[in-house]
Amino acid sequence: MPLSGGAVAARVVVLGVGNVLQTDEGVGPHCVYELNRRFELDPAVMVIDGGTSAMELLEDMAKADLLLILDAVSSGRPAGSVIKLSGDEVPRFFTSKLSPHQVGIADVMAALALTDESPGETIIIGVEPASLKLGMELSAEVAAAVPRVIDQVIVELRRVGIVIKPASAAAAAQA
Repeated sequence: MPLSGGAVAARVVVLGVGNVLQTDEGVGPHCVYELNRRFELDPAVMVIDGGTSAMELLEDMAKADLLLILDAVSSGRPAGSVIKLSGDEVPRFFTSKLSPHQVGIADVMAALALTDESPGETIIIGVEPASLKLGMELSAEVAAAVPRVIDQVIVELRRVGIVIKPASAAAAAQA
């Protein structure tokens, strides 16, 4: 299936960002862990736990046909709400800071634009956090949202023609 503008996805990056030491702020890395645990993805898909990295991600994000960013998103909705941002909503996401890594990702996106290496399409799939306190466990509301985030990622990957298979039982048990 084509991306916006008719191009077929050749390279997709699923990037989970956030600080896993700050409860719900770490939802992005929790989601990419779960995605890798539950599914075998096409080799065209690069799944990255970006944590709180920024410029280190420049090369991985450059010229992606589709970039899916998984993150905590403060939208004023109830905790655990899943939010999808695309098109003009993506730049606005980086203007309201939930955490310091958003500044870093905004800088990476700006650098990619300056070098004409911006992703063809960028979508943010986020979860409204319940807590940003120190701690490594997600709140109950956000933990319950992780499967819905994964479902949305799968929808977006299938939309661009990515083949997705359930992980083998042996691989899932090792994760």
